[in-house]
Amino acid sequence: MGTVTGWAEKVFGDAADHLADQIPASLVRAHARARSGHEGVQTQTLEAYGHGLYAAQYEELEAGLASLPAATPVRLQGRTLIVLGNCVIYPFRYAKRDVPVTAARLRKATGFRAELIRRHGPEPMQQALDLGLDELHEPEPHPDLALLPEDVKLILVAYACSMTQGVMRIEWGSAELRREDRYLIWHHHEQLHMPPRWETPRLA
Repeated sequence: MGTVTGWAEKVFGDAADHLADQIPASLVRAHARARSGHEGVQTQTLEAYGHGLYAAQYEELEAGLASLPAATPVRLQGRTLIVLGNCVIYPFRYAKRDVPVTAARLRKATGFRAELIRRHGPEPMQQALDLGLDELHEPEPHPDLALLPEDVKLILVAYACSMTQGVMRIEWGSAELRREDRYLIWHHHEQLHMPPRWETPRLA
C-alpha cells in the first residue's frame, strides 16, 4: 500500500486510498486472466493474450471499484467504465516493456480513444495552428461520448504490461493528445505502487 498524494486526494477525495490500492490489484488480475487464456488456447501468437487483457482490464476495474459509494458505471463501446464524481477512469496499456509513461503514444489520432482524450482531457498547453485547410474537418464524434457529461474529466490509468513480465509500471494522471505524432502530453502523472508480490495471482 502506498500513501496517496495531494493530487489524488484533491481529485478523488476519500476514495483516493481505495483507488490507489485497487487499480494496481485489478490490472494484475486482468493480466493473470489474459495469460491463463493464452495458455488455454496454446497459440503461437499473442492474440489471445492481447484481446483477453483488453477485455479483462475493464471487467477487473469495474469489480474492484464498483463498491465505492460514489461509483457510477457507464457503458461505452461495449465496455464498462467507472465514473467517480466528475472523473471517468480509463485504462490504457501503453507499452509492452518498462518504459516511462512519457513514451505513451496512441496508434491513431482518430477513433473513440482519441476522441475521449480530446473531449475530456485537459485543455491543450498550446493551441493547434489553424491551417485553414478544408480537408482537416473533424469526423463526427463517437455516439457513445454523448453518454458522458461534457464536464467529466478523464483520468488515464496508463500501464506497461507484457505476457512474460506481467504488469511492470502503472501511472495515472491527465494528458492531452498531440495530433501530429499521437503522443500523450501529460499535464500531471504519478506512479501507482504495485501490490505486494504475494498478492499477485499465481497460475497453475
